[in-house]
Amino acid sequence: MTNIDKITPTTTGPLVVTLVYDGLCTFEFAIAAEIFGLARPEMGPGWYRFASAAIEPGPLRAHGGLTVMSDGGIELLDEADVIVMAGWKGADVPVPDALARHLKRAWQRGARLASICSGAFVLAATGLLDGRRAATHWRYADKLRRRHQAIDVDAGVLYVEEDRVFTSAGSTAGIDLMLHLVRQDFGVEAANSVARRLVMPAHRSGGQAQFIERPMPRDRTHRLAGLMEQVRADLAAPWTLERMAEAAAMSPRTLLRRFTEATSQPPGDWLIAERVAEAQRLLEASALPVERVAAEAGFGSVQALRHHFQARLGLAPRAYRASFGHRST
Repeated sequence: MTNIDKITPTTTGPLVVTLVYDGLCTFEFAIAAEIFGLARPEMGPGWYRFASAAIEPGPLRAHGGLTVMSDGGIELLDEADVIVMAGWKGADVPVPDALARHLKRAWQRGARLASICSGAFVLAATGLLDGRRAATHWRYADKLRRRHQAIDVDAGVLYVEEDRVFTSAGSTAGIDLMLHLVRQDFGVEAANSVARRLVMPAHRSGGQAQFIERPMPRDRTHRLAGLMEQVRADLAAPWTLERMAEAAAMSPRTLLRRFTEATSQPPGDWLIAERVAEAQRLLEASALPVERVAAEAGFGSVQALRHHFQARLGLAPRAYRASFGHRST
């Protein structure tokens, strides 16, 4: 067995193993390598250890004409705390039984499994997603549903966590998911620090619906984008459908139709998602009382904030702060 200490001699934290294969999705692999494998001395010696594991003999090719040499073989999964499936060869390519068995055994001993994009098909082959909610790229969602009917495939979210099995949507949603893992392991400040180095927000609001191919005339997109920015700049304002329609220079009926066409959700649902995201940010990054968070995010009352937080995140605001942000005093 490969000695992990020789592969990652400078850190002592959770071991993240990312699988490599012939036809490797280079960008998806690079996401895991950047977040978990990059030297981050500011995080201290307890930061992640990182290794790559080949699931088949080499030489292994990666997208872009690269040839990959891994740190070890599939036996590295026996030591991993987190295993990342960085894409897959294709939605129609069978998953080797040996790989599925190794992954399931790793989960049974307590490891976390994560997939980016089409990597969900590999986790589905283990049976661990049966009866659970899962995400994948919206282009693959219908195929995943047909092939694994016991999985509740959600094509609208960026990522899903279900009992130590994590799945994410398209490639960049993998960054969101990997930052979520960092947040779980090292807290919100560490995740924010990694996000800053990546020059991206620690949280992205919304889901995949905004990216699904749905062409719209340029003038409509421009007006809706302007409305969205105006609302985001003043979430505490009383944004009724009528006020939003006036800001977009449309009738309420036209706004409702065009907004839903563009985002797959009515303006009211989008507004709630934006307010929840702002409340998350405030709970993580400040020590404001929950009553003040509710007001600044536009909910008006703690009861309304609690209702929407519970509905969308499955947590009460104070429980969310206890896990990811400043604790109330």
